[in-house]
Amino acid sequence: MQSLIRPASRLQLSKLKQLRSRGFTLVEMITVVIILGVLVLGVSSFLLFGTRIFINATSVDQVMSQSRFAIERMTREIRNAAPNSIRVRDSGDGAWQCIEMMPIISSASYIDMPIAPASAASSGTAMQSSASAPLNADQFLLIYPLSATDVYTSTTGSQGKLFSIKSITANSTNDLSIDFGRAVRFDAASPRQRYFGVQDAVSFCFERVTPELSLLKRYAGYGFNHPNLQPAPNDMGTGVLMAENIVNTIGNNSPIAYTPGTLRNNAMVHLSPLFDVQGQTFQYHHQVQVINVP
Repeated sequence: MQSLIRPASRLQLSKLKQLRSRGFTLVEMITVVIILGVLVLGVSSFLLFGTRIFINATSVDQVMSQSRFAIERMTREIRNAAPNSIRVRDSGDGAWQCIEMMPIISSASYIDMPIAPASAASSGTAMQSSASAPLNADQFLLIYPLSATDVYTSTTGSQGKLFSIKSITANSTNDLSIDFGRAVRFDAASPRQRYFGVQDAVSFCFERVTPELSLLKRYAGYGFNHPNLQPAPNDMGTGVLMAENIVNTIGNNSPIAYTPGTLRNNAMVHLSPLFDVQGQTFQYHHQVQVINVP
């Protein structure tokens, strides 16, 4: 009885071993590959979606930070502009639009200056400005500018409102004795006896690089003797990039508008650049009041 059972059990064990050594069938392998493919596709789609969201958010944040910095920089320089030194010009064909200004380096009151109808003289006396921004011989003395032509004018003549300084010395009362190096005469006196020390003009230009996109650049160090024509970007040298992704149509939806000052109201600069990034647009509507008066 026992001998009949043992061979049967050995045969079953042998078959079981053979079944275990066969591995997976083709159907099983295909099923596993399909399942793994679906899992990989789902995970990769999730990762790609998350990566795309991160890239888009980073791009938008970068453009917004860049635009805020540019608007803040323009605001500070416009508020520090010499009176009536702001002027706006565009190319006429939508290629660019620029705003130009003369930053104030120093400012205080003068005591005695050669001003019409008095005779011309080669020197004058003024109070010192702040210690952080003193008047020095590298600057030009500006008194009572009423128009942009008064500011952006040649200093080679003997009469005007802007003259170069040859040297400056402090007298016994700590006032400044200003030597112009030649006989000059200012056109008019300031009602508050203000003077402004200026040195160079600055421009911010929106320039079209493609039919759809423009960029913002800052120009400095190009001089200011342009009494009749504000210089174009090509005449200002190499500008510093301030912002990109600007989509204003210059001429129809210009990013800059300027309202000159009157006897009752200060001058106003309207900044409205329109930015586009990753299909999202946002536009600034920023007004800058020019509080400096002659």
